[in-house]
Amino acid sequence: MIRVDTVYQRVLAIANKEQRGYITPQEFNLYANQAQMDIFEQYFYDLNQFSRVPGNDTEYSDMVNILEEKINIFEKSANLTTTYSSGSVDKSNITDFYRLGTLQSNGVEIEKVEHKDFKLINRLPLAKPTASRPVFFAKGNLMHIRPEELTGQITMHYTRLPSRAEWGYVVTNEKALYNAGRSTNFELHASEQTDLVIKILALAGITIDDQALYQVASQEDIKNTQSEKQ
Repeated sequence: MIRVDTVYQRVLAIANKEQRGYITPQEFNLYANQAQMDIFEQYFYDLNQFSRVPGNDTEYSDMVNILEEKINIFEKSANLTTTYSSGSVDKSNITDFYRLGTLQSNGVEIEKVEHKDFKLINRLPLAKPTASRPVFFAKGNLMHIRPEELTGQITMHYTRLPSRAEWGYVVTNEKALYNAGRSTNFELHASEQTDLVIKILALAGITIDDQALYQVASQEDIKNTQSEKQ
């Protein structure tokens, strides 16, 4: 977890160092959540990239392990609504859904297949799904499962979205003062604090029309990204 007030104060201190302009709480909250989602989504692209290269045996420097640790914060499970009249389950009530992990029934993992393979498997007697070897394909909010007579609760393991960060405040003497009770901290791993500040500054530089601030922040962002991937 990263304290939202710590990030806001750092952003203001850097942006105002040379009277570059004031970033309002409303602007900060907008930039903060855009920055948080940019960092969060990048985890999955980076994990795909680093999964293709050999890792190492060093406990604290294997990039796949580091990324999985950052993603694990957002992993959840939920029981799904079963509509077996159509052989499917519905995840539309999972409002924080981001990325599907696995489906399970009675402790058995349901294998995910592509739609074309799903139809083919069901036509081949030897490959036909069974209760001990079920399959599914996803389309929108529905996940179609075979065999249709599969019984038991369907559990979905998934990655959820980060909660929306919010720098809450009260107005005193026409000045916005931090209010912890109205605030929500960032859920990202603590190591992302510097990246958050840099990305928020880059977004702020566009709004206050400060090309120097935008360029400096963007260059720092690129430098950090390159350093992490070496």
